[in-house]
Amino acid sequence: MAMIAVLGTGHIGGSMAENLLQKGHTVRVWNRSPEKLAPLVQKGAIAGKDPADTVRECERVHLALKSDDAVDAVIALLRKGLGKDVFVIDHSTSLPARVATRFAQLRGSGVRYLSAPVFMSKQNCRDASGLMLIAGPKADADALQAPLSSMTGKVWHTGERADLAAFYKLAGNAILMSMVGALGDLFLMAKHNGISNEQVLSLFEVWKPGAALPYLGKNLLTAGADKANFELGMARKDMQLMIDATGKMPTILLHALAAAMDKALVDGLCQADFAVFARQDR
Repeated sequence: MAMIAVLGTGHIGGSMAENLLQKGHTVRVWNRSPEKLAPLVQKGAIAGKDPADTVRECERVHLALKSDDAVDAVIALLRKGLGKDVFVIDHSTSLPARVATRFAQLRGSGVRYLSAPVFMSKQNCRDASGLMLIAGPKADADALQAPLSSMTGKVWHTGERADLAAFYKLAGNAILMSMVGALGDLFLMAKHNGISNEQVLSLFEVWKPGAALPYLGKNLLTAGADKANFELGMARKDMQLMIDATGKMPTILLHALAAAMDKALVDGLCQADFAVFARQDR
């Protein structure tokens, strides 16, 4: 069993700490709001006085903080307690450019920092399920494969580029948030047509739109150049039907998509593949 530090004990960090405790590790925890540590201390965690005290003699350090500024501030505070060659594994959702700068600066001064954001809920963290991304040197990713795998269902080394995992995290969140926005529009459409939200969701138990993402991405790359699979003019007609089906109420995504399609139509792309409306380089 290892001594492990977790700094930042919100939804993700706190749940990770719970899982590590259940596995029998010694877990040292710290949070800017000390009162939030009480439930973890009751479960056996050791509350650190400050970041440096928390990481002292630990084999690994995990960060789960709210912002890039918080990550930089906490790392600055913990460094005087950090042991030689101890990994600092950052699960925070961050701006890729900030991660790249942080990685270069810390690695240049001997700190083994790695960005490792997650697609994990609180329950995933407690159950050690979900997906953890990690970016940086392959040797480091290989060394951490076993301990990190015990914290999640899958660990994906995204590559040597230090900020790539941070980018993928934002990309994934963008897709998820867009899907939630689309569902909001569908619920509005359903209400106008006397259909329950539960009936809307039953569609996705039979038809899995997520499976189409790779195809749609490849289609977008060639839209406007290759023969159209579904012409923009027809797609715009369908989009208008969707808007009309909402009673023309304000929507989150549909009206914005229609406006983007209209711009592409003005550009003379009526017979191009519908995905061309999303090409910013056309």
